[in-house]
Amino acid sequence: MRFRKSLAAMLLSVSLASAGDWPQWQGPNRDSISSDTKLLEVWPKDGPKLLWSITEESKVGTGYGTPVIVKNNLYILGGTGPKKDAEEFVTCLNVKDGSQVWQTKLKTAQGEFLDMWGGGPRGTPTVDGDFLYVLGAKGDLHCLSLEKGEVQWNKNLVKDFGGKIPQWGYSESVLVDGDNLICTPGTGTGMIALNKKTGETVWKCTDFKDGAGYSSIVISQVEGIKQYVQQTMSSAVGVRAKDGKLLWSDKSLARKIAVIPTPVLQDNYAFFTAGYGAGCECFKFEKDGEGIKATTVYTKNKVFANHHGGVVRLGDFLYGHSDNGGWLCFNMKAGGDEPVWKNQGVGKGSVSAAAGMLYCYSENDGTLALVKASEKKYEEISRFKIPQSSKLRPGQGKVWAHPVISNGKLYLRDYELLFVFDISGNS
Repeated sequence: MRFRKSLAAMLLSVSLASAGDWPQWQGPNRDSISSDTKLLEVWPKDGPKLLWSITEESKVGTGYGTPVIVKNNLYILGGTGPKKDAEEFVTCLNVKDGSQVWQTKLKTAQGEFLDMWGGGPRGTPTVDGDFLYVLGAKGDLHCLSLEKGEVQWNKNLVKDFGGKIPQWGYSESVLVDGDNLICTPGTGTGMIALNKKTGETVWKCTDFKDGAGYSSIVISQVEGIKQYVQQTMSSAVGVRAKDGKLLWSDKSLARKIAVIPTPVLQDNYAFFTAGYGAGCECFKFEKDGEGIKATTVYTKNKVFANHHGGVVRLGDFLYGHSDNGGWLCFNMKAGGDEPVWKNQGVGKGSVSAAAGMLYCYSENDGTLALVKASEKKYEEISRFKIPQSSKLRPGQGKVWAHPVISNGKLYLRDYELLFVFDISGNS
């Protein structure tokens, strides 16, 4: 029952999206799971049919965020080049053929971050109702109309809220929940809620002043108390949704350098993982008066250390890449000293899921593997490589945009390139 309530809340957070759409970071429920069911179970030797592609820099721009898909349109955030001085813009494309519907240049602040991995924005847009919300690498937050891309309001997380640009640029994908937009400026202000229509401040959480990491917020409901769960550069935190009160925080995991993966929820539990030797941890939530108590189930577990690429949960099991063993299946609540299984697969990369399958996307060369989501063993069904690799992405950059599965189509990005494949069961 608690899980169903939490799921319902997340579904309500992005309104007016059709079944099969992918309206925000990690899909409709922020869990990297597509609602598509009838998809190809085996791919042809050369991969599924390529429907269309974008290979010109000016079309979608440089960047590492994923596209979002709502009804007949795709929305994507990009930059004008591979350096930190790249100007940012949003593009709307028709999903049928990739033709441009509109493109809007954004106000891009001056600011410093390391661009040896590539300039351009890192975040994924969020669609809610008739509006689109985007956060750029230097903290520029914009609300645009969905129909024409007209800017409704904009803020800057550094200038307006005392935030600080993370070492490799802001990478968070903002959350829209009800009437509010929530994100993590960091440093001067831990977390904020803004009126999604006007950009006016609803509340600020200054109870923690951790630096902003590269993760994104998820919603947890515990016996009627809604909290925003996030990990910063140093902590796991829970913030009360109604007023921004810090409910709990924990610094047990030795987070450092770059904290990237989005937390994973199950019932009243939350799983956190990070790379650079941090590992993983799990907490159980209980109502505590008007607050929430977070009890450690396990922490400093080194089996699952996801640098980036994310973790997807199906049932009781987590799937993703770990710096300590390759692709893993891991029991979320039980933890343990060993994974359920491990396999090198396509090498380090990102993951999404649909119709009981994992889509494992290699950061090294853009190879995508179709793997059965089974707790019994690693079972790869098919694999193929994207038709070409980015020529603009700096040598230290990788294929970091996650796979998107929406309405029978597979969307794969490599920096300024975008490829769309037909994976519907009818292809």
